[in-house]
Amino acid sequence: MKPHYFATLTIGALSLFSTSCKTVPSQSANTLSEQITGLIDQPKFAQAQWGIKVVSLDTGKVLFDRNSDKLMKPASNTKMYTGSLALDRLGAETRLKTSFYAAEKPDAEGKIHGDLTVYGRGDFSFGWRFFDNDYTKATALLVEAVKHAGIKEVEGDLVGDESYFRGPPYGTDWAVDDLQEYYGALASALTLDESVLDLEFTAGAKEGEACKIGTKPESDYLKFDNRTKTVAKGEKASVDIYRPIGENTVYLTGGLPVGGKSTGSVSVHDPAKFYVTQLKRGLEKAGVKVGGKSRTRNWLDQDAAPVDYAKRVEVASVEGKTIGEMVKGMMKPSQNLYAHTLLLQVGKKTAKSADEESAAAGLKEMRKFLGEVGIKKGRVILEEGSGLSRGCLLTPASSVALLTFMTKHKAFPIFYDALPIAGVDGSLKKRFKGTAAEKNVHAKTGSIEFVNTISGYVTNKAGEKLVFSVMLNNFSGKGEEGRVESDKVVQMLAEWGGK
Repeated sequence: MKPHYFATLTIGALSLFSTSCKTVPSQSANTLSEQITGLIDQPKFAQAQWGIKVVSLDTGKVLFDRNSDKLMKPASNTKMYTGSLALDRLGAETRLKTSFYAAEKPDAEGKIHGDLTVYGRGDFSFGWRFFDNDYTKATALLVEAVKHAGIKEVEGDLVGDESYFRGPPYGTDWAVDDLQEYYGALASALTLDESVLDLEFTAGAKEGEACKIGTKPESDYLKFDNRTKTVAKGEKASVDIYRPIGENTVYLTGGLPVGGKSTGSVSVHDPAKFYVTQLKRGLEKAGVKVGGKSRTRNWLDQDAAPVDYAKRVEVASVEGKTIGEMVKGMMKPSQNLYAHTLLLQVGKKTAKSADEESAAAGLKEMRKFLGEVGIKKGRVILEEGSGLSRGCLLTPASSVALLTFMTKHKAFPIFYDALPIAGVDGSLKKRFKGTAAEKNVHAKTGSIEFVNTISGYVTNKAGEKLVFSVMLNNFSGKGEEGRVESDKVVQMLAEWGGK
């Protein structure tokens, strides 16, 4: 359901937001400027850097500017760029196909003689987030496709081929200590349930017992070295999770008090192997026998021993969500894996040669796209698609230019709807409650250590439509202070009565 203030989305015109509003006293841009300046010039920001640009979409007038041409770390504001690129280059209605290949069709008894290969093309929409938090649906759809093809038994191995993308499964400058976290899951052409297991911990029945572990989805892919202990009621405790890089053994330490519960999550190593392992489990549970083992192939294996799937039989296939739905699924919760995979997808489509790495090709196309937007060279420097990289840099002016450009793009209704809505959903669900920004601001957030950003659209109390980018870097305030202070700037825009 669209928020009540949202009227129409006429492409090429600025009828993006409702212009109905209460009559308010006129305020000058200087008053707004003074308000923002008073906030960001506080002594506590002496060592930090603000970059802000606010422009009226109605008049094109710059209402506030501070360091808007300075390069700053964007964090997940990067996803606005990746989402825009994907909608422009891939098309909002495009769907990706996942294929099942064999040497020949199943025989009269439904048996595949030899291996069955599932070949991924980067569709990450097979996951609980796209199915109302149902952790069973994605695998069930894949299993259903196999059964619908009349396959009852696979004589050989179940092979997961992720060779569609070329290059490393992580973005440049991703931090090593992010890789075990849900937000640092590796990219793969075969992605199932975000390549993450959500964990549920329950204390034992009495002190000294190990805590119990449950996973969502159900899986035995990871091995748990459970060193937790149940402690006395009233004691503060937690479960610490550690998965060494390149391993699928998870070490659990700490504990919970009697009667206590806790949750966590951990990414898996080798997403394609996780995918095919879960698929094999699902097939066997559905009565489809798999005689061999689960194994994988990546782009390096394809280089060493090429497989020509044009000479294989496509015995089954399945399509997931549209690119538009995938962009929304990426932007609302600010999902890093999805964002980087979309960049790889663009790279795969636009690569000039078969041996060009997908990320490099995607970034090359990004630079071309930004030129079409009107952003000068050197104003946006991206190393991957999510903003998790500490090496990404861009200017607030560039974000304002991109957001303005997208208001005239044919995919703008999808782009606008994909942005988190203040106080309603995504990464803004709990922000701006009870303020003039609630159900008004559509914006992309961003946060990594010492970085807070927010960029998007807002209608002020006079009905004027504004586009803004607020970036705060190098601020060492405690807890959520950086986010809170950045939000104050946006709230000022929403409450401003000038025009």
